[in-house]
Amino acid sequence: MSENNVKYRQQGDYLLPELNIPAFPTIGVWGERRRKYLRENQHAIYTGMLLNSKLNAHLEEIDRQAEAMFSQLVEQFSDAEGVTEGIKAENQMLWVQRMNNIRSRAVEIVCAELIYA
Repeated sequence: MSENNVKYRQQGDYLLPELNIPAFPTIGVWGERRRKYLRENQHAIYTGMLLNSKLNAHLEEIDRQAEAMFSQLVEQFSDAEGVTEGIKAENQMLWVQRMNNIRSRAVEIVCAELIYA
């Protein structure tokens, strides 16, 4: 049965609507940072995207791009600075310090170029 473009199915004495729930967006840490930035600093853009149902797609795309950029930057920085598994085996604390420094710089670059742009 169909009424107002809604399909119903008979279950016992009742007609129940067949609801299709859209897929839940997969938004990671980068997408959430972008959402927070837009909501707090670019309210008009945030509201417009939310009302046009484009916000989640935008956040998913930003999240995907940011994660790829972050991984690439960490790999490039660690190769350029010689932070290898050999250092990790010899001196774990030095390796952790250097990797934390590299990751912090990569986060700053990703935020400046994608999240806060």
